[in-house]
Amino acid sequence: MNCIIVDDEPVARKGMKSLIEQVPQLELAGSFNNAVAASAFMSEHTVDLIFLDIQMPGITGMEFAQSIPENTLVIFTTAYAEYALDSYEVNAVDYLIKPIELSRFLKAVNKAVAYHKLLVSAEPEKVENIREDYLFIKSERRYFKINFSSILFIEGLKDYSILQLEDQRIITKMNLKNIHEQLPDKLFLRVNKSYIVNTSHIDSFDTNDIYIKTYEIALGGSYKRSFFEEFMPKYQQKE
Repeated sequence: MNCIIVDDEPVARKGMKSLIEQVPQLELAGSFNNAVAASAFMSEHTVDLIFLDIQMPGITGMEFAQSIPENTLVIFTTAYAEYALDSYEVNAVDYLIKPIELSRFLKAVNKAVAYHKLLVSAEPEKVENIREDYLFIKSERRYFKINFSSILFIEGLKDYSILQLEDQRIITKMNLKNIHEQLPDKLFLRVNKSYIVNTSHIDSFDTNDIYIKTYEIALGGSYKRSFFEEFMPKYQQKE
């Protein structure tokens, strides 16, 4: 994957460059101290992934992320944890807090690599029909039945939705809002701008995050009330 760094701090760019050089799947194509220079570069070169700071003079990272091509992925790199939920607004792949540890960096990169393959390697599958307990996906002239019980969560990525199953991801040409409207609300809850979770797979949660197996999903501020009102009664009944 061709990647670039956009950060106004020289030390941060140097540190990010060092991390990138340790990952064979990444090829550093450029390093920039502002969004304008990065945008000019991207108008002439293909960029698959941007490591993007948020607090920068002029155009902020959040503003820049809203203008990038559909197939370009973003991983935010910032010293400010309070912007994490805002990253869902622009479908960021991940959100890294400086100083960035190699293990956490690799986790974000592996996710970006997997999503990049989904976006470019195959035609997204189409949701054909959603029934009471399952949906049909059309792929290569065949219809595949996917039981709701096998879906851990659904993540929005640009104009697509990614169904995370136990052992695979399926990308569909359907945005998160449309697929959410057709799912049974007795089982699925939207917990932030980018995620719908299957409540039957929730292992634990606190006031800020939901945990499903090895996945940690943030609870968006405007979604917290509905989550606790809708999910907690069900949870208490099971107890």
